[in-house]
Amino acid sequence: MTFDQTFLLFLLVAVLVLFVWGRWRYDVVAFGALLAATLAGTVPFAGMFAGFGHPATVTVALVLIVSRGLQNSGAVQAIGRMIPSGGSTSRHVGVLAAIGGALSAVMNNVGALALLMPAALQSAAKAARSPALLLMPLSFGSILGGLVTLIGTPPNIIVATYREDTTGEPFHMFDFTPVGGVVALAGILFVALIGWRLVPESRRAKMSARELFEIESYLSEAVVEPKSPLVGKTLSEADDLAEEHDAVLLGLIRGDRRIEHGHRKEVLRKGDVLVLETGPDALSAVHAALHLHPADMVKKRKKEVALPATESGDVALTEAVVLPKSLLINSTLEMLRLRRRHGVNLLAVSRQGQPFRGRLRDFRFRASDVLLLEGDPERLPSVIGSLGCLPLAERGLQIQRQRHGMLAIGLFVAAVAATSVGLVSLPAAFATAVALMVVINIVSAREIYDAVDWPVIVLLGAMIPVGGALEASGATAMIANGLVDISAGLPAWVILTLVLVVTMTLSDIMNNAATAVVMAPISIGIAERLSVNPDSFLMAVALGASCAFLTPIGHQNNTLILGPGGYKFGDYWRMGLPLEILIVIVSIPMLLWVWPL
Repeated sequence: MTFDQTFLLFLLVAVLVLFVWGRWRYDVVAFGALLAATLAGTVPFAGMFAGFGHPATVTVALVLIVSRGLQNSGAVQAIGRMIPSGGSTSRHVGVLAAIGGALSAVMNNVGALALLMPAALQSAAKAARSPALLLMPLSFGSILGGLVTLIGTPPNIIVATYREDTTGEPFHMFDFTPVGGVVALAGILFVALIGWRLVPESRRAKMSARELFEIESYLSEAVVEPKSPLVGKTLSEADDLAEEHDAVLLGLIRGDRRIEHGHRKEVLRKGDVLVLETGPDALSAVHAALHLHPADMVKKRKKEVALPATESGDVALTEAVVLPKSLLINSTLEMLRLRRRHGVNLLAVSRQGQPFRGRLRDFRFRASDVLLLEGDPERLPSVIGSLGCLPLAERGLQIQRQRHGMLAIGLFVAAVAATSVGLVSLPAAFATAVALMVVINIVSAREIYDAVDWPVIVLLGAMIPVGGALEASGATAMIANGLVDISAGLPAWVILTLVLVVTMTLSDIMNNAATAVVMAPISIGIAERLSVNPDSFLMAVALGASCAFLTPIGHQNNTLILGPGGYKFGDYWRMGLPLEILIVIVSIPMLLWVWPL
């Protein structure tokens, strides 16, 4: 082996290990690999950043922006209202998964899930069903829908552009439909008829928001005694004293009037009722240190805490889930200073269906954590969005944008049509659609940047040159030849199955775009060694890279539902493993029929 081959194979193994380990974010790992390959001379300096202008990278970014436009316009929210709240569980699950799949065929599947999850939770409450019965089928259905079209998922775009790089001819918009459509239909039928029954019994019990957070353990009201050190202090000073005793002063009640912490110069008096947030273990110590005694208002005020997004006077309580790219991740409440910077209070946190009972200010946030936030009803939605969280209640849309629903759909359909007939390239068509959406104000200039999943863009921009170096050095051919030698004597369709299974396995433990970047050139090499149609193997990579159902880390959708559904890490394979087996059984005959070897 040459130095370039040895170095790149070592680098590939190191990258895969780091992806699986998860200690550093995948975009950081990918960019580090690009830097190492460039310094080693295996990637030329002139081509170091060529991946950021690659059609696959640009197309993924544009598709995400167009998806935001469809969301803003109200074009897809109407579809979400079709979710039933009555009937059998199979019907409920099936319709929900089918709607998620249909939306994911034409827009980013993470965006489709984010749109439908609040409606799904609302329908679960109306039907008195556990969210766990609905959210995993919704996630899986949304992932399956991405198999149907070129723009449905990044692996499809990567495979299509890779084919164009190697043969001069890309896959077109609906080339994925015959195989992907059948696989998606089979998968959605499975989750509707069988899959939801595989959810563990402990997760099927309906859990209300109050049970999820055990909010009565966190919120309490206490009367200020005459000897209290808080008497004569401003609300701001009292707030600091409360924090010294691991309590958060949310506001005070004086007569029939509630005074929020925003009125920081308000002076406390004896007899004022303080609204406190503190853990149950610290409550007695707070009362003793600050000379407070419990008020008789707790039971009355419990009735006012109806979740989500219930307003009480000028205050709203809303549940929100931490998204995978949220700014909150790995931060603590003390670092964020939510009350002082954003004017909202964090009342409670739930992780995987269990309320957190420790000190909230020391809690480090993770993706899929469910937060209970309190704040001004006018500001709370925008604050939740700026923090990178998803409110678990249906959100109102701006009226002026709703009028553009049909126009947004028209722009999207025109872009797809122009690409399908070969009038313009896919990036050019979607760039035009994005420009028109900005001009019409369907998407604001700021939302262009918010809509793009930048870690994925960095991942693609960094890994594409590394993948090119693997191919140019002959390292990809070595891997392909090794796999063929190991499976010597086996029919080509068995090796095709092996490629599909390996790709699915990799996608379960690392990003699907990275999986496609790594496996696409290897699959081409295997097809060339076997002297068979490479399209079959590329399509197998596209399918396998998108089908991550065994873990909550393989796909952002699976991560997103972990907290709201109250799932455990091991719950996913119960439904996901038989689903992946079904996908292999269905997809291989379809691949051999539509894309014969």
